Amino acid sequence: MNRLTQSMVLVLLGGAVLRITTVSTTYLNYVKPGFRPFLIAAGVVVVALGVIGLVQEWRGSTEPGDHDDHDDHDDHDGHDHAHAPRVAWLLTLPVFAIFLVAPPALGAFSARSEEAPARPVAAAESYDTLSAGQVNEMTIGEFVGRAWGEADSLAGRQVRLTGFSVPSAKKKDRWYLARIQIACCAADGVALKVAVLDAEMPPENTWVEVVGTWKRPPSGELEPGTVAPELNVTSITPIPQPVEPYE
Repeated sequence: MNRLTQSMVLVLLGGAVLRITTVSTTYLNYVKPGFRPFLIAAGVVVVALGVIGLVQEWRGSTEPGDHDDHDDHDDHDGHDHAHAPRVAWLLTLPVFAIFLVAPPALGAFSARSEEAPARPVAAAESYDTLSAGQVNEMTIGEFVGRAWGEADSLAGRQVRLTGFSVPSAKKKDRWYLARIQIACCAADGVALKVAVLDAEMPPENTWVEVVGTWKRPPSGELEPGTVAPELNVTSITPIPQPVEPYE
């Protein structure tokens, strides 16, 4: 790849990063919201490097005497240099893929392949008291954390959880409400699951809001990381995918 092609790739790559961070929220499919300033800064630097390279190439090609040297060189190696830049442009295909086919956020496939229930990121030492007279909205991570650590705080309390539907890989009559939790980016994502009872499963990977109450297990409590907590459902409402798909 010659320097002109390298500079063009840098401009396209930096432009792709700036596009998904400044004019859309696509970057949230890959990283936490707090990484946006760093991505913008990185995109600006990469574009600047590409532009500097293009300017240097343009200036070099317009300097006197250069054309004669290039003509003499092409007499001997014209065939090789005519085709190398064209092949090198194939390296821009991943960049165009970012523009045209942006990969979606992790969803049901990632959650379904999870063998054991994942442990949510450590929460606060104690949770707030839940209201008995209203529906308490919380993340799936908080619900799982309470069920595994402070189960009595969920007893008799209605909760509202948001996630996507995932069929059980082992039991045909069971499905889960799931959400991917990340620490910094999609590469470290783990699937958090809640078993949904007394409700028909919507199409796989459908985003829904579920209202229900925690079902106490026969043993009284669950060992963390063993079995997904269960939810007796009273209502399920399909919703669009949230702008921030991860917890």
